[in-house]
Amino acid sequence: MLTILDNVSLEVGHGESIAIVGASGAGKSTLLGLLAGLDVPSQGEIWLAEHEITSMNEDGRAALRANNVGFVFQSFHLISSLTALENVMLPLELAGAEHAADAALEALRTVGLEPRKGHYPHQLSGGEKQRVAIARAFVVKPEVLFADEPTGNLDKRTGDTVIDLLFRMNEDTRTTLVLVTHDISLAARCDRVLYMEAGRIDRESAGRDAVH
Repeated sequence: MLTILDNVSLEVGHGESIAIVGASGAGKSTLLGLLAGLDVPSQGEIWLAEHEITSMNEDGRAALRANNVGFVFQSFHLISSLTALENVMLPLELAGAEHAADAALEALRTVGLEPRKGHYPHQLSGGEKQRVAIARAFVVKPEVLFADEPTGNLDKRTGDTVIDLLFRMNEDTRTTLVLVTHDISLAARCDRVLYMEAGRIDRESAGRDAVH
């Protein structure tokens, strides 16, 4: 049997930001998927927003994610047949929220993309797509935001702009942030940095630019 994560124990406080760093194959994205309830561990417990998600079925985990979790991925994961506005509206509509269009428009305004609300993903730059993804993640006012290599498909200048936006919105909303990255300078902007190696948390350090 292949062991991807081994004896990992982790607690993240409300409003805290943590970065998970490590080489490719260290288990970073697997850990994020487990924390978010996208995958189920073979043993152990995972609690999210005071709910034990390891005791839930897939429908229960999906409902919990819809109401408590936002995601930002490296590859954007926008729906190509929907406009920017419709992409941001989608999680609100799935949750049965009222006034989804108004809330989505305000979220696009926050990320500076209101003028592009009617554009489809293929009409947007990489940076614009990621800003739409950030708006979609925050529009549900999540308790926890999971970000997996959010600048991986962006050039440095665009990536820096996107990350500045991500951290600003995170601080404004006091959302808990779990960030997977290979970029040490980016990780340093979080409160804590966890280093993974071969499926284990190898060590931990302070963040907030304390990493050198």
